[in-house]
Amino acid sequence: MDKNKCKVTVEIFGEAYTLKGDMEAEAVRKIAATVDQRMRQLARSNPRLSVAKVAVLTALNLAEEFGKLEQDYQELMELLDDDKR
Repeated sequence: MDKNKCKVTVEIFGEAYTLKGDMEAEAVRKIAATVDQRMRQLARSNPRLSVAKVAVLTALNLAEEFGKLEQDYQELMELLDDDKR
């Protein structure tokens, strides 16, 4: 195995996942914990949803938040760029 690769097992919504990648194990655990928390929160407010629907809706919510953050970042970079002129 590549020395730079990390292998960590996490639990998300009651399922174990063994993940390999370039990230630190603790960073992977933190991301997995966030996904788990978001899925559990969504499932509590919508108890009739299947696991697959909970996962997809959670992914959509996270993608929406990422898009907003990306837009905020771009606006901030433009402001900083304007200040340099």
